[in-house]
Amino acid sequence: MAGKSLRLGICAGETSGDILGAAVLRALSGHGYDLQVDGIGGEQMMAAGLHTLYPIDRLAVMGLIEPLKRLPELLRIRRELVAQQRANAPQCFVGVDSPDFNLGVEQRLRAVGIPTAHLVSPSVWAWRQGRIRRIQQSVDKMLCLLPFEIKIYEEAGIDAVCVGHPLVDELQSMPTRDHLRLEFGLPLDHTCLAVLPGSREAEVRHLMPIFLETMRLLQQRHRTLHFVIPAADASRRAEIEALLGDHSEGVTVISGRGRDAMQASDAVLIASGTATLEAMLLRKPMVIAYRMAAASWMVLSRMVTSTHVGLPNILAGREIVPELLQQAATPERLAEAVGRVLGADAEQQIQRFDELADQIGGNFAARSAEALLELTGA
Repeated sequence: MAGKSLRLGICAGETSGDILGAAVLRALSGHGYDLQVDGIGGEQMMAAGLHTLYPIDRLAVMGLIEPLKRLPELLRIRRELVAQQRANAPQCFVGVDSPDFNLGVEQRLRAVGIPTAHLVSPSVWAWRQGRIRRIQQSVDKMLCLLPFEIKIYEEAGIDAVCVGHPLVDELQSMPTRDHLRLEFGLPLDHTCLAVLPGSREAEVRHLMPIFLETMRLLQQRHRTLHFVIPAADASRRAEIEALLGDHSEGVTVISGRGRDAMQASDAVLIASGTATLEAMLLRKPMVIAYRMAAASWMVLSRMVTSTHVGLPNILAGREIVPELLQQAATPERLAEAVGRVLGADAEQQIQRFDELADQIGGNFAARSAEALLELTGA
């Protein structure tokens, strides 16, 4: 197999996709293939052999308004990428995340006989389930990070495989709890609770006052309890410290490093989001909470079709982690739930986290490479 060539097309629209795509390209090179890779990506994919048609930041648009403003440019880039791939006739084209852009590319390439794969399943299990029809038209093989996603695609007649989650591999090299406590200046002989109110301004505004009142209730009940709050950026840190005011005793605020804050702690009070998966893989007992503006909640609650919001509960198919959302997220109820995960419920959660982590598995890059080689027949 040494020296055998493999021509691929690939497109990642943001930094997280560039990291995933690069890992897969390195794994393919590790199989002894001489890669010829064209498409769009960032520095990491370029270092792994990609010749990029455009800088990745031309695709990295967020929100509702900016994509509309940039629509003519995005459509032009998509046309040029499709033309390039049709001319190159790769053995496979891989869209990495960014489904709003990549599915359109994949659909056009698949229509002319180029095999297509999509890495990272869109959240069709949570909302926009109508997107599954477009995926049927666009994707030959869906590479899923989470095992429960497979059934959704199988039922739609789409070939899908779970390739594991890159976090499983990344978290194995984490520093120890005591090492991080020393680095952050956290007491080694206290119970520590990581408090993660989210990274967005609205999340902190809606959740942090409730979390602070929860912390005060917990301090009254657990005299040796210390809190560590990771602030996503300088603006969030200023908000959190302003809310703390003179009530900062027993509280350490750090800049960024939410994953390290969780690793340094015994349990976690956390806003719903992808960080709940990190907490689960770190085997940290947790309580999930979320609050948003009432009008936004009314709209979102009608759109979301999943029974749970926390990834550990979605993976388990039932509530193994307390979820307290909107009006249910009161300081009293949160303090009571945190008290339980600091005590009797901790071991039960950790046991379930072990089982779920085993279901996901690691070796993400190698498993992704094998799935692509199977698709290409190489």
